[in-house]
Amino acid sequence: MDLSTIIKPWKLQPQKTRLFVNATIIDPVHGDLIPNASVKVSGGQIIAVGTNGTNVLREDVPEDDIVDLSGKYLCPGLIDCHVHIAVVPGETDLRAYKDMTERISLLRQPHVLKTMLRRGFTSIRDCGGASLAIKEAVEEGVLPGPRMFIAGFALSQTGGHGDMRGSHDDQLCCGGSISGISRIVDGPAECYKFARDELRKGADFIKIMGGGGVASPTDRIEHVQFSDEEIKAIVTVAKNAGTYVTSHSYTPQAIQQAINLGVRGIEHGNLIDLETAKLMAEKGVFLTPTLIAHVMSKQMNFLPADGAAKNDEVLEKGLRAMKMAVDCGVTVCFGSDLLGPMHFAQSKEFSVRSRVLSPLQILQSATINAARLVMQEHRLGQIREGFAADLLVLDQNPLEDITVLDRAEETILGVIKDGRVYESRMEHLGKDI
Repeated sequence: MDLSTIIKPWKLQPQKTRLFVNATIIDPVHGDLIPNASVKVSGGQIIAVGTNGTNVLREDVPEDDIVDLSGKYLCPGLIDCHVHIAVVPGETDLRAYKDMTERISLLRQPHVLKTMLRRGFTSIRDCGGASLAIKEAVEEGVLPGPRMFIAGFALSQTGGHGDMRGSHDDQLCCGGSISGISRIVDGPAECYKFARDELRKGADFIKIMGGGGVASPTDRIEHVQFSDEEIKAIVTVAKNAGTYVTSHSYTPQAIQQAINLGVRGIEHGNLIDLETAKLMAEKGVFLTPTLIAHVMSKQMNFLPADGAAKNDEVLEKGLRAMKMAVDCGVTVCFGSDLLGPMHFAQSKEFSVRSRVLSPLQILQSATINAARLVMQEHRLGQIREGFAADLLVLDQNPLEDITVLDRAEETILGVIKDGRVYESRMEHLGKDI
């Protein structure tokens, strides 16, 4: 009797050994296509990549587990570096989420995760709200979803981007109070304490609200929020734990403050100028734009009037800022930042970016660049021996037209994560989950 399957009856069966043959591999590092390739996966890893003439790859693989991908493309699994799975569908606008309970959110999160995986996102980085419990549920096989890297609760000052109280709300919040997907902290002592607490509770990195935001009710975009001493405290905690801090920042002032204090990543960055972009490149700081969030917020009238006005301000400048950053050599990652009913538009970020970036630049943002940001460049973002078996089977080439990734239901024929087939539109590929 296998006690492990009784103690954890949801435990997944070991991954099959599979061999994909006659595939065209997409290499996001150089933008190359590798035709007539074979990829062997076993135990959740890619164990060999070669040509179809390499018969040794067929050894120990049952004929039923050799998958012919003639005319098809194999692409690394996609990585979305800015999501909020805790702000789930179910309401029409942001104001309604003030009354949503943690239980309601948690019960709806599996739907969000499953649909992200269907769209080809085999890994995600949650920038505020996701818990260790949901991450572990995915890891253990309780529910299907992308591999998760989480920040726990984002850290915000009182009246900052993470403080969702309105101007007429007199309710006082003590240090560390939770407000939506954020935690309110003021002063270096609280910053030390609650950054450490998020790491204790399983955070992979720390997210701070370094500047004003669109959705917050009592700040303005141009506000610089935490003090130097507060950011230094949080960066110290993260570095001591071998991880990093990323900052929600739109303006040059907020971004430069964060960079100069040791922050490793910038979220959004819609209002950067040339000086700031050059500084980011020089310091090796990552940028994760989230343009589709602004597009969909406007289209779906998701924000109240004051938020909608701020959204318009950053929307029109976001594409220019992203192009400037890429041209300056900043490592740009893929992010969506969608909330509530807008999660369905996650893949539309590819089309938005295609207005100013090449297909290769965009694909790199969702593969090799993103893998570096989550500190997994040794195992994610490429189809190479020793890497995780995260693969997409495509019927079109995204290096010719990146928008094929927008149309997952048409163009993604298979989604493989950790060597298990989660989605399949190919009869011979089958489905493991």
